[in-house]
Amino acid sequence: MNQEFKPYVPADKVTPEMTPTSIIMGLLLAVIFGAANAYLGLRVGMTVSASIPAAVISMAVIRVILKKDSILESNMVQTIGSAGESLAAGAIFTMPALFLWAKEGVMETPSLVTITVIALFGGLLGVFFMVPLRSALIVQEHGVLPYPEGTACAEVLLAGEEGGSSAKSVFIGMGIGAVVKLLVDGFYAIQGVVTLKLDALKTELSAEVYPALVSVGYICGARISAYMFAGGVIGWFVLIPAIVTFGGDIVMYPASVSVAELYATGGASAIWASYIKYIGAGAVASAGIISLIKTLPLIVKTFMDSIKSIKNAGATTNERTALDMDIRFVLGAIVVLIIAIWLVPAVPVSLLGAIIIVVFGFFFSAVSSRMVGLVGSSNNPVSGMTIATILIATICLKVAGDTGAHGMQGAIAIGSIICIAACMAGDTSQDLKTGYILGATPKKQQYGEIMGTIAAALAIGGVMILLNSAYGFGTDALAAPQATMMKMIIEGVMNGNLPWALIFIGAFISIAVEILGIGALPVAIGLYLPLELSATIMLGGLVRLFTDKKRAAKNENGKGILFCSGLIAGEGIVGVLLAIFAVTGLLDKMNLSSVIPSGNVQAFILLALVVAAVWYAAKGKKNEK
Repeated sequence: MNQEFKPYVPADKVTPEMTPTSIIMGLLLAVIFGAANAYLGLRVGMTVSASIPAAVISMAVIRVILKKDSILESNMVQTIGSAGESLAAGAIFTMPALFLWAKEGVMETPSLVTITVIALFGGLLGVFFMVPLRSALIVQEHGVLPYPEGTACAEVLLAGEEGGSSAKSVFIGMGIGAVVKLLVDGFYAIQGVVTLKLDALKTELSAEVYPALVSVGYICGARISAYMFAGGVIGWFVLIPAIVTFGGDIVMYPASVSVAELYATGGASAIWASYIKYIGAGAVASAGIISLIKTLPLIVKTFMDSIKSIKNAGATTNERTALDMDIRFVLGAIVVLIIAIWLVPAVPVSLLGAIIIVVFGFFFSAVSSRMVGLVGSSNNPVSGMTIATILIATICLKVAGDTGAHGMQGAIAIGSIICIAACMAGDTSQDLKTGYILGATPKKQQYGEIMGTIAAALAIGGVMILLNSAYGFGTDALAAPQATMMKMIIEGVMNGNLPWALIFIGAFISIAVEILGIGALPVAIGLYLPLELSATIMLGGLVRLFTDKKRAAKNENGKGILFCSGLIAGEGIVGVLLAIFAVTGLLDKMNLSSVIPSGNVQAFILLALVVAAVWYAAKGKKNEK
């Protein structure tokens, strides 16, 4: 199927890509998106994908202001700019734990150099790992792995290039997505989640109202959406009721109160936060390993093909759209990074430890790249893989006798590098997917990713130190939920009280799903993520199912993907703007929740309108083919 694919810009046509304009704009956006997403992620535990907002901004500047017609130049801007968001996501999931320990007097506050070096190591590894994986994941599985955000980003750029009705669908979607995001998270005029408590089952059914989630479900399709929702059903309608029903007065770690008291004070969400997230982490780690084993032959073959290309030094192909970075440079850079990780004091590991970091980083980067191919970067549960990494690293350090502050710092450093590498690999794969559709030069995109990584790494340290000084990690203002969990896991392993039973329950759920012949990864993702995410994604999948049946075609050929791409873009742009408003204090002044009553009814109506809008856009006009 991929052999028949023809990119928008043919391989034999050379157009501007890496220009001073695209580089400067991309670097600025990498720093801005990195800072904004660092704050957003530390506050609510989620980041906003920056690829589409960067693409829209670059399109506006290059096409409208500079009057230039260069789609690949706009693509280069989003390639460089999106690196900041991914690097920030990996950093905030782990490194705030160092600040929390410093607050407790366990160790000194990490320096700017320490944060920058760790972020740079992880970011560069993630980019280099995707070079030999590009052919396997992007080219050979084109049409199999949807890469929703990469595809959406390409559709946005193509709509701007083609104009007409295509652009109209995208920009109408952008407007709707922006308005909904502004109403929910800007003015707080409507609550973001519809929740129905089911006391008889000791659980609740919930769904977020955000258009981007409906769009992800539509782009991924009904089957993958259903698998994710099935994971959520297992967690919220099987495991949570079982824990509440049989737990009673039992106090089970990591909770410090009885199950009954936990449910009475926090409801089903408290049970999920205390127990199901561990089960989900075990499921994701197990499913990720299974997925890795299943795809290992393809990955090894692709990597070996890249190694063989050393003989011809890049002369294996003259086709512009198939040119990757020289594999000799990539391998040499990875060797240099191994030595640097070993020698730099910020990462207290031996040479063997540095090699292990790179090996685990490559495997998790491969898994992460497949995950974002299924559910997109915004819903990529990298923290689940990081949990598995930190578990293994902490156990190894403990066995080696490194159990004090030095060992704890080492575990976080190892987890941070691998987490950032996985995030960057996922982002790079989305960008390469966009480039594959548009006809970009992969080598130039890979160099662009390196530039964005360096710029974001230089900025992220100052941003984290500034935010910690202003608000403090672990507070209501900046809860840093993932980093707090990583800290708890390391302390749990060091003190010998980690809930291994919960982790293995999740692992065996994934194994059981695989035995049934179903890919466990989307099911595990649904189990790990809150039900409110997978439920809304399922709605988008159902819309896709009905529209496909209506058209009696296997592939969506209407305006649904264009419209959904616009919804994702609009919500993403406003999400980044709101993060900036939050840093400047403007967001608090916009809050209208005290004067506008909000509840489930308003939120349900908004969600229904979003689903109806996607349905209307997807079904198209009666006279369309």
